Amino acid sequence: MTESTSAADIAAGYAFTGPALDLGALLWDGACLPDAPVRIPLPMLNRHGLVAGATGTGKTKTLQLIAEQLSAQGVPVFLADVKGDLSGVSAPGAANDRVRGRAAEVGQKWTATGFPAEFYALGGLGHGIPLRATITSFGPVLLAKVLQLNRTQEQSLGLVFHYADTKGLELVDLKDLRSVVAFLTSDEGRTELKSIGGLSTATAGVILRSLTAFEAQGMASFFGEPEFDTADLLRTASDGRGIVSVLELPAVQDKPQLFSTFLMWLLADLFHDLPEVGDADKPGLVFFFDEAHLLFSDASKAFLDSLTQTVRLIRSKGVGVFFVTQTPKDVPGDVLAQLGNRVQHALRAFTPDDQKALKATVKTFPDSAYDLEELLTGLGTGEAVVTVLSEKGAPTPVAATRLRAPESLMGPVDGPALDRAVRASPLHERYAQAVDRESAFEKLAAREESEAALPKPKPKPKPEPEPEPKAAQEAGEAREPGEAEEAGAGAAESKAERSVVEQVVGSGMFKSLARSVGTQIGREITRSLFGTARRRR
Repeated sequence: MTESTSAADIAAGYAFTGPALDLGALLWDGACLPDAPVRIPLPMLNRHGLVAGATGTGKTKTLQLIAEQLSAQGVPVFLADVKGDLSGVSAPGAANDRVRGRAAEVGQKWTATGFPAEFYALGGLGHGIPLRATITSFGPVLLAKVLQLNRTQEQSLGLVFHYADTKGLELVDLKDLRSVVAFLTSDEGRTELKSIGGLSTATAGVILRSLTAFEAQGMASFFGEPEFDTADLLRTASDGRGIVSVLELPAVQDKPQLFSTFLMWLLADLFHDLPEVGDADKPGLVFFFDEAHLLFSDASKAFLDSLTQTVRLIRSKGVGVFFVTQTPKDVPGDVLAQLGNRVQHALRAFTPDDQKALKATVKTFPDSAYDLEELLTGLGTGEAVVTVLSEKGAPTPVAATRLRAPESLMGPVDGPALDRAVRASPLHERYAQAVDRESAFEKLAAREESEAALPKPKPKPKPEPEPEPKAAQEAGEAREPGEAEEAGAGAAESKAERSVVEQVVGSGMFKSLARSVGTQIGREITRSLFGTARRRR
């Protein structure tokens, strides 16, 4: 096969007839071929993907490029902005010689364009609308990862959630969960502790200390109300373009376990709430999961199993997920197998580990006309090896690609402009102010106060036995000896039963449960993957 034929064959693999996103132009034999565009079919964006490459190779600009074109096609996008340089998607780009040169090379008609965007910040730390979750909806599996609990402690935390769910104790914030765990380790709560499946006091103590330490690090603001409704990520602007939701993470980039797990909560919440749509003409949302290796690091088997199932099934709900990381080996094989769209930027091979990662990456691609080991180490910034799913769902030929330049600002928007955009958002009023309503902490505190205020009952004096009437004495004398014994035993048993009932009804625990039984009926939380709670809209 000649070189020109190979290039033509590759180009033919990307000649789609339906709507598609333009990534760039084919690179062949050191030349860029602007008449051979490399594209991704729009309906295939919910088949998930991977954007990988070493630091500084252009992954962030690739995200920006794809997000712009999705927005232009009316598809909402979610971006996690770890480094703080994706806010520029909301502002028109700046034309310069470099941008004009790249556009000419790839046959791009470049026009400076800003796109509709919303900006969020975890717990309101940083520039953005505060994004919060309640402890109840976050669930035990995700929270265990944030708290870095081991498998046994994770399972024990699940029992605590189960207890709170069944007792109608809403876990809104960290103090709610801490108060429930503290109650279960108290003298009064130990009997409750034994009834929920063998949670040891020692393990409960570990969970309690982890919660206290987590809160001491300033993490309390991430959990609470008003809880973010992930349906707000699915909006379009008045002109029909999809809104780009940017989660600003620079203020918490030193807390990778927290923000990566929060991203997974967003995805799990979407999965629980969205209806099945099957194969649509375009996705309802494309979700970019930056720094994906943090999500998989030290993850429990339960966590990985739930993640794999979420990624596998959320496609039918119209959501596409792109994982962004350095090498494909950062992603577990079961997840990687579901990522049909691949944009692989340059890799470095300076160490033996780098060499292993390079060889492993090459093996994840279909057979190609390129020497991929040599190609991947020689790609420049803004260049990548691409293979996607065609309109028929088959992998396209591997294509070395020079990527287009984003049309929005390739850099951050300044702080004051970002703050103005946040305040102007219709969502700001809904989420800006934290709310602390009555929940588990207040209910347990009120129960403790009410029980402390109750006077302790004085023991009643034992009454003197009344003389038995003569007729009864005669009747007793007339009974057989066995009948008299049975009658005495029955009376004693009846008295013992009344005594037990009186003790139970008179106990503080029973009174508390009786007071709240009206609110408990139907209150048990329905949980799904990751133990997250199904939202009730």
